[in-house]
Amino acid sequence: MKKVLIFIAAVAFFACSQQEKGFEITVNLEGAEGQILLEKRGASEWIPIDTADIVDGAAVLKGEVVTPEDHYLSVLGQRAKTILFVENTEMTVSGTAENMEQITVTGSKTHDEYNEVNSRIQEIGEEYMALYQQAREAAAAGNEEQAAQLMQQVEAMYENTNTMQADFVRNNPGSFAAPYFLSRVQYGMEVDELDNLVNALDPKLKEVPSIVALTERIEKLKTVAVGQIAPDFTMNDQDGNPVKFSDIYKKNEYTLLDFWAAWCGPCRQENPNIVAVYNDYKDKGFSVFGVSLDRDRDAWLKAIDDDKLTWPHVSDLAYWNNSAAQLYAVNSIPSSLIVDKTGKIIAKNKRDEELRETVSELLD
Repeated sequence: MKKVLIFIAAVAFFACSQQEKGFEITVNLEGAEGQILLEKRGASEWIPIDTADIVDGAAVLKGEVVTPEDHYLSVLGQRAKTILFVENTEMTVSGTAENMEQITVTGSKTHDEYNEVNSRIQEIGEEYMALYQQAREAAAAGNEEQAAQLMQQVEAMYENTNTMQADFVRNNPGSFAAPYFLSRVQYGMEVDELDNLVNALDPKLKEVPSIVALTERIEKLKTVAVGQIAPDFTMNDQDGNPVKFSDIYKKNEYTLLDFWAAWCGPCRQENPNIVAVYNDYKDKGFSVFGVSLDRDRDAWLKAIDDDKLTWPHVSDLAYWNNSAAQLYAVNSIPSSLIVDKTGKIIAKNKRDEELRETVSELLD
């Protein structure tokens, strides 16, 4: 009997120890009914972590994380989600179901670090959205000069938010909020800067899934950096005929490899600029090779026709799984690079007036 009691006590102690290791989140959301859902992002889908019934206005979520990481909280069945940095500790969340973005979180040091930066980003965001609206009104009234000046301010403020996040990563290399901010600003960074930031992180962060994925992406980006030979690939054109990238760039002095899609608004906005540069410099040895991330063939062909894109085009209609986009580590579009006739990458992501200036310097 004594041995049984000792065993039961040991089991109880072990259970308590296990509970202490995990997290317990008490959620109080005014107006919420049903269940609270805690989940996190997977590679291609949301992964449920825990659900809890709302009883007397409160719900309690439990579980365990390996390291502090970003999860997302919502009322089950509703679209609105809010980010929550979960740690193995007791946490509380309070707010209203109608305004999930304004929740108050206590008990998580990582969430406090995140919130300190994000609250400033939200303040700046409200300011530049107001300026953006003024710019649209100025443009609608025919005041293009004022609209352009306002948009310059908007862009500068937006870039400031990126700088804030990058600075946080530099100054807080041991924070578990750093991988989140790094994932948000990575696409606007050159590979060397990105590599330096990742290498400067505390070793304890190197196993965070987003950092593991980012490290893999950096290695891929190094193979498509300026000065490297562009990886070759073959893909079918509009008629189903295979076209090899190297066969295109060997015929021209310089070729713009353009990743785009019919559904991509910024891509369609940039197309007239590419058309103008192409028409002005095609007789001097400049061409374009379009790679579409579409999945609707008819939409792709219609966009080519509507935008008057008269250069060679290919697509495997695989959306973000486009094999060439994967090869070139393309995570956002429009994305482009310029290669010479040997396939050497000369420049990357030149758009608007920068594209014309770059091509002019190369061919004039």
